[in-house]
Amino acid sequence: MEGLERGKLCKEKNTCAALEQSRRLWALLSRKEVEGSPQRRAGRELEPPGSPTEGPFPPNGAVPNEAIKKDHSLQRGNWGNQIEFVLTSVGYAVGLGNVWRFPYLCYRNGGGAFLIPYFIMVTFCGIPIFFMELSFGQFASQGCLGVWRISPMFKGVGYGMIVVSTYIGIYYNMVVSIAFYYFFSSLTSVLPWTYCDNPWNTPNCVSVLENPNITKSVQPPALPGNVSQALNQTLQRTSPSEEYWKFYVLKLSDDIGNFGEVQVHLLSCLFVSWVVVFLCLMQGIRTSGKVVYFTATFPYVVLTILFFRGMTLEGASTGIKYYLTPQWDKILEAKVWGDAASQIFYSLGCAWGGLITMASYNKFHNNCYRDSVIISITNCATSIYAGFVIFSILGFMANHLGEDVSSVAEHGPGLAFVAYPEALTLLPIAPLWSLLFFFMLILMGLGTQFCLLETLVTALVDEVRNEWILQRKIYVTLGMAVAGFLLGIPLTSQAGIYWLLLMDNYAASFSLVIISCIMCVCIMYIYGHQNYFQDIQMMLGFPPPLFFQICWRVISPAIIFLILIFLVIQYETITYNEYQYPSWAEAIGFLMALSSVICIPFYALFYFRRTDGDTFLQRLKNSTKPSRDWGPALLEHRTGRYAPTIPPSPEDGLEFQLLDPDKAQIPMVGSNDPIRLQDSQM
Repeated sequence: MEGLERGKLCKEKNTCAALEQSRRLWALLSRKEVEGSPQRRAGRELEPPGSPTEGPFPPNGAVPNEAIKKDHSLQRGNWGNQIEFVLTSVGYAVGLGNVWRFPYLCYRNGGGAFLIPYFIMVTFCGIPIFFMELSFGQFASQGCLGVWRISPMFKGVGYGMIVVSTYIGIYYNMVVSIAFYYFFSSLTSVLPWTYCDNPWNTPNCVSVLENPNITKSVQPPALPGNVSQALNQTLQRTSPSEEYWKFYVLKLSDDIGNFGEVQVHLLSCLFVSWVVVFLCLMQGIRTSGKVVYFTATFPYVVLTILFFRGMTLEGASTGIKYYLTPQWDKILEAKVWGDAASQIFYSLGCAWGGLITMASYNKFHNNCYRDSVIISITNCATSIYAGFVIFSILGFMANHLGEDVSSVAEHGPGLAFVAYPEALTLLPIAPLWSLLFFFMLILMGLGTQFCLLETLVTALVDEVRNEWILQRKIYVTLGMAVAGFLLGIPLTSQAGIYWLLLMDNYAASFSLVIISCIMCVCIMYIYGHQNYFQDIQMMLGFPPPLFFQICWRVISPAIIFLILIFLVIQYETITYNEYQYPSWAEAIGFLMALSSVICIPFYALFYFRRTDGDTFLQRLKNSTKPSRDWGPALLEHRTGRYAPTIPPSPEDGLEFQLLDPDKAQIPMVGSNDPIRLQDSQM
């Protein structure tokens, strides 16, 4: 039957000679590969014949008595070694949220009791989704757009990931730039937020070093209403670190709509931050893979130094007690479980597109199952470890002030740039500890920022997919960095912190949950769980464990759906200290969240209308089935149902060696269009 169709094709299109020539060349290429030719073909190298293989399933997909192949891509590149990938993924997952969000959530939601729902969510949702994204990107060796050849109608999910990563990349680097500014400000003998004798301080400012007996708990004697209220305001203590943050660093305006003027010192630090990110990514993973040896490991050195220093302080045990004391009655509260699920979900960086992108640079047979478990556990352990560091210092500060730990325990920017810096002023050689702390924040932020920018660059390069853009990838990276810097300028204004928190609360909130849920449903039920399990077996040599199969099909999507419901029920209007965001600002926040989600139905409708088919169901089937170029990117890995029956085209995204500069018209058979002529070099 195949012969009759080929004969008919030759008769209709008069391409028999070209087709026969391409078949001969294709056979010659395949024969030379089996003979172990030392030449590089299809962007990979062949080992000498007779190289040993291990076990029934060789690690590179070769069959017994066949030349062993190294599964690396010359076009896109690969990680120099597996340590680079693990460190990069750890730096991506371990970010500022591990330091300024998890410890506070643990304290607020039952202390040690919070760890029970936290570990349950890690086991049944965090690690399975993490493994799914790593395997997804590694199998196709494509970024968050290219992988959706698995079901082209759902490519809008990839665009949604890009929108989310863009928002996060803009405001996340602003936080890094503020950490840069605090780092530079710490290069002094006395920290500028230690005393109240500065031009920006108010009469309410009281330093814990100048007068430690005056605290927020001081109350005036009972007096008539107006007089008592006036004295309350007079005796209300504000710390020098808080006034330094509000009146000097931010020069905070009174409303989100009042932008005021751009703060030159923050703008300069934002520029420095983007320059550092670009320099570390200018050669893609070839440079960032080397930088992460330092950026992903040194934060643990700083955490360990601060941990031992904090444990030696008076009152540290009180802070640790507040952090870990179990409140078992809170386990029955739905809010605790919702916070645990959302924290692990956002902390691991699922649905941002970064995990898919980083895994796409792995070699095809890399054990991403092992990596997902290692990275997820490392991320969770870092969060718990950071809690000890933070609350030991806060316990010391509370003991010094004679206050309860709850009065100094904050989260978000309030912890990183107000409470913790004030606590550091109480330590001997305070500038040293301040330098270490903010240097740690900078490295943690940069580790995440590297992956966010690489996600956008990889998506664009893989989508255009030609030699011109591959050779000029450095200019794409530069363009992305410049655009990110320009879009971040409004955040350096006097209203910048309002917009930063607005983006933090809405840009990566329920939209991530929806994107992740649709991804699970598409892979498990549209593409088919059996097909995906076979893909993983072809890639790893074993199918995913039964536990992960059950989680992917049932448990993880159910948990994600419950998180979405919880976010809707628990929704509260956003505030910053005493400032209540206006309704129009919240509307902008919802639009930011919807802008990523709305990509999914819009692109699905767009692709459906362009798909061939006589009936609605036929067009729906054609638009959701995998495209013809779905599968492993390297030709040598296309075995089984992915084995090509006719010579591939460069348009298929596969790497193969060009043999002859002469061009030949080769008919290609696609999934939607029956016959097309492809101008290809063979």
